[in-house]
Amino acid sequence: MAKHEVTFTVPERPLGKSDIEFEVKFNSGILGRLFVSKGQVKWLPKNKSAKKRKLNWKDFDQMMREHGKE
Repeated sequence: MAKHEVTFTVPERPLGKSDIEFEVKFNSGILGRLFVSKGQVKWLPKNKSAKKRKLNWKDFDQMMREHGKE
């Protein structure tokens, strides 16, 4: 059975322009990193040459309503 693990680090200042970062692991390997800020959510796949994928909160809400599972 697959095991997911999520860890995060919190900046030493109030959330504003700096992101909160979540490291998402799958079976002891890194799946990617999730960055959360006041204005958007960003996903960085484990591939180091990949660029962050960004969604503002309105678009994130729409994506989760359309594709998320209850």
